[in-house]
Amino acid sequence: MKKENINQSKVAKLNNKKSIFIRALIISLFLVPFLNLNSYYINIINKVLIYIIMALGLNILVGYTGLVSLGQAGFVAIGAYTTTILMTKLNLNFFVATFIAFIVAGIFGIILGLPTLRLKGTYLTIVTLGFGEIIRTIIIVWDSVTNGPLGIRNIPVPTLFGIELSMSNGGLYILVLISMLLVVFFCSKLYKSKTGRAMRAIKQDEIASIMMGINTTYYKVLSFVLAAIICALAGSIYAIQLGYIDQNTFTFDMSTMILSIVILGGMGTIRGMILGSIVLVVLPELSRSLMDYRFVIYGLVLVLMMRFRPQGLLGWRDKKAYPLSKKSKESFDSEEKRGV
Repeated sequence: MKKENINQSKVAKLNNKKSIFIRALIISLFLVPFLNLNSYYINIINKVLIYIIMALGLNILVGYTGLVSLGQAGFVAIGAYTTTILMTKLNLNFFVATFIAFIVAGIFGIILGLPTLRLKGTYLTIVTLGFGEIIRTIIIVWDSVTNGPLGIRNIPVPTLFGIELSMSNGGLYILVLISMLLVVFFCSKLYKSKTGRAMRAIKQDEIASIMMGINTTYYKVLSFVLAAIICALAGSIYAIQLGYIDQNTFTFDMSTMILSIVILGGMGTIRGMILGSIVLVVLPELSRSLMDYRFVIYGLVLVLMMRFRPQGLLGWRDKKAYPLSKKSKESFDSEEKRGV
């Protein structure tokens, strides 16, 4: 009992230090606009935060449910184009337009999720890849709405209570940061919830999940919908940051980048998505002379990771047992003492 109490106190102290560090990190992130940084560095930080959101969306599919997708750029494009079209042509507020983009992306998530229920592995990957290219083709052909190959220029900045959320006043950075924190909070709660446990059970063994009474159809489609909505959020913000979008903004390169972040950081982890985004977004900026070889570098990194550390940099957490709540642990300990 003494050893158990000592171990519990050590865990409590560790968790306390961890929570203090996380709070300090969040506070420091909110102070970034007041550091008078060059706009170039603010743009890089914003890009990292946006890719964290994209990776967290794909992580629900790949890390939680075990469904590999190479078409997430399509959902990012849906979010970006839906938001910008509603803002520029219908003069809707950014937040209203983004909410409608969630609905549109969710519908497309269902459209993609239902036909792919019986597909696995390479076949699923090919279908999702095709979906991303279909969205790009629609953008090019439907020029009366999307402006075709010319793209959409002069995208207005969001306003909140009459205040513009622009790069110059730090408002856009705060918007991106709050969006990222909300997605992190949602994914954290999803991971520990009944839904998250069902998704991870499907990833480990779909047949066993069906035998345990888990509705695999529902959870698979739900994974596609949630991933689509989160990536649409990233697309809406990304369009505002760029100020201009066209079909070349959302190519297969973007889908590859998002998947690379998930694999490199560690599938099924949240901290892995943050680390992977920092590595794969910041490093190319630090070595612009190697930009022509970035896909060679991505491929080499993925091959080495799959060979020597397939779980990713922080993927060890994905192998841990399902976390139990405090109440569940107490009831389990009491039953064990009674010899049940």
